[in-house]
Amino acid sequence: MATRIRKVIIPATGLGTRFLPATKVVPKELLPIAGKPLIQFAVEEAVASGLDTIILVVNQGKNLIAEHFFHNNYLEDALHHLGCHEEAALIEKLSELAEIHTVWQETPLGLADTIRSARAMVGDEVFAVILPDVLIDGPVPCILQLVSCYQKHAGCIVGVQTRIPGEEGRFGTLDVLPIPGPCCASHTMRVAAFAERHRPGAASPAQQIVGRYLLEPEIFACVDHLTPGVQGELRFGDALSLFSQKASLYAHQIEGHCYDTGSKFGFLRASLAYALKDPELAGPLHDYLAGLTEDVPA
Repeated sequence: MATRIRKVIIPATGLGTRFLPATKVVPKELLPIAGKPLIQFAVEEAVASGLDTIILVVNQGKNLIAEHFFHNNYLEDALHHLGCHEEAALIEKLSELAEIHTVWQETPLGLADTIRSARAMVGDEVFAVILPDVLIDGPVPCILQLVSCYQKHAGCIVGVQTRIPGEEGRFGTLDVLPIPGPCCASHTMRVAAFAERHRPGAASPAQQIVGRYLLEPEIFACVDHLTPGVQGELRFGDALSLFSQKASLYAHQIEGHCYDTGSKFGFLRASLAYALKDPELAGPLHDYLAGLTEDVPA
């Protein structure tokens, strides 16, 4: 019988230091890509993957993230009054996407600690994690790819890609071993070693982590056994390494294009890519970019 996976943790506790001063007041998770906030992309990915319980982990100054999904009767009524019914429907739909809960965390101590803070809401269920500053544009929602993998390979699963152009320094890497047999078309591999950040000089075939996880609840006990590392943080990679000593840890190669919107260049790449998919923006943007190319001296 297939395991029903319902819950997802979306950590939103980062300081957004790479986007200051823009993120001094506005959380980076609310920065828009082609008109849609990053946090909304994450929630919609979860819903499209069949998950219906969203757990947002936020800290001081991030209450606006949760408010994005609240009803705003004043705005909705005003839009209807102005005849902007399509826009009103977009706003109304936000509060109907899923069951959304908020966990407040005063002092985040790394990704492992942020995930652990939602332990009471997760309970003893298998759950997903989506890092909202990584967008993945693929034919199948990324978390749904991991859910499908889990039905064949129970354990903790890390979403990976072989190479993310221009982002080699940000993402952690995994050394992997192939799994014999045709069941996953070489997309799923066993994890042999884990590095929280890319290792300079590491072999290029190492798999890069893309901010998507499917986790069994036993991961929380692994976090409990961690000791703080640099700056007092609990490294999630260390928790996964502990888990792998007792149970199966897999890497699943994700189909889709990955954008690290936590960097300025990645944010720009994602903005252009998603704008070019928008029927209203694609034509004018093509013309504008062509004009820029023509104006560049040879």
